[in-house]
Amino acid sequence: MKLGINARFLLKDRLEGIGWFCHEVIRRMVTRFPEHQFVLFFDRPFDPEFIYAGNVKGVVVQPPARHPVLWYLWFEYSLPAAMRRESVDLLISMDGFLSTRTSIPQYLVIHDLAYLHYPGQVSPAVRFFYRYFTGRYLRKAQKVFAVSEATRRDISTHFAIPEHQISVCYNGVRDVFKPLHMEEADEVRKQYSSGEEYFLFVGALHPRKNVHGLIRAFTIFKRNTHSPMLLLIIGRRAWQTQEIDEAYHASEYQSDIRFLDHISSVDLSRLTGAASCAVAPSFLEGFGVPVLEALRCGIPVICSDCFSLPEVAGPGAVLFKPDDPASIASAMQEILREDLRSSRIQQGFQHAMQFSWERTTDVICNEILK
Repeated sequence: MKLGINARFLLKDRLEGIGWFCHEVIRRMVTRFPEHQFVLFFDRPFDPEFIYAGNVKGVVVQPPARHPVLWYLWFEYSLPAAMRRESVDLLISMDGFLSTRTSIPQYLVIHDLAYLHYPGQVSPAVRFFYRYFTGRYLRKAQKVFAVSEATRRDISTHFAIPEHQISVCYNGVRDVFKPLHMEEADEVRKQYSSGEEYFLFVGALHPRKNVHGLIRAFTIFKRNTHSPMLLLIIGRRAWQTQEIDEAYHASEYQSDIRFLDHISSVDLSRLTGAASCAVAPSFLEGFGVPVLEALRCGIPVICSDCFSLPEVAGPGAVLFKPDDPASIASAMQEILREDLRSSRIQQGFQHAMQFSWERTTDVICNEILK
C-alpha cells in the first residue's frame, strides 16, 4: 500500500505542537510498517531528517500554504493533483485540514476547535476559512481522530457527529522529558533563575493561553506569601500580546518574572525538570502537551479546570478557575504545601505513564491499516 501524509508542519528546528505530533507518529509508522510505501507531501523544501526510512519519499507541493487563500489552493488543487501523480491509496492529515476535491480516502486528526470558542483571536480570513471548511472536512473524512476526550465532545457537539465515530489519539511525550537528579536541577536553577525555585509556563504567547492572568496571579501570590519564587515564561510571542505586557508592567515583581524564547528541546526538558511547579492557565487546550511533559519529569501541575486540561493533568493536579487570578494564586500556594506535594507528584507521574507516542500510533494505524 502507498500512504500519503500531509507533512506541512515538519519544519527543521521549528517543530511546535502539531509538528511534533506529526514527527513522532510518522517516524514510528514508517518503521513499524516497512512493507508499505509512504509519500510525505511538503509545501516547501524539506530537511532530509524527515525522510525517516527507505520506504519514505518526500514531495514538495507548491505553493507554500501559510495563508487561507494558499491553504485553499494547496488542499483543493495542488494536493489532489500530487496525490494522483504519486498514486497514493489514502491520505493521513494530522493538522486538521484535508481536500474536498478528491475521492481518495482521507484520515483526519483534529486538535481543537478554538476558532469557535474564541473567534476574535483569529483574523477574519482565517475565521471564514475554518467556518466554511471544518464541517466539510469532518464529513469528507473516512475517519476522524481527536487528541482528547474534550476535543471529541466538542466536535460531536458542534458538528453533530456521534462520539463513537470519533477515535481519541492522545499525544505522547518525548523521552527527553524525565526526572532530573537534584544536582542537575540545582545547575539549571543557577543558570536560569539565579538559584531560586520557580513556577513554569510553557506555550506560545497569545490571549487564549492566559499568560496575562498568570502574571496577575503570580503578583497576588508574591504579595500574600513574600516567597522568593520566580515565574519563568517560555514561548514565542504569537499574537495580541498587549495584555501580557500590561500585566507585566503593572506588577511590582517584574524582576521575578522572566521571559525565555528560542529554548532547545533538551534545555526545555531540563527547565521543566528543575521547576517546582508547572502552570497551565489556558482558557482552552485541545490537549496541553507541556502538562504531560511536566508530569513525566516528576513535577506537580496546577491547571485550568476546563476543556482537556483536567483530563490530561489527572488526579494529582490542583485545578483553578482560569478567569480568576485569585484562584490561580491560591492553587500556587496549595501546590507548594509539603504535606501534599509528594503524593501529588506520585499521582501525576503514574497518570502520565498512560500516554505514549506508541499508543498514539497504535490508535491511528489500527484504524487505517485494519
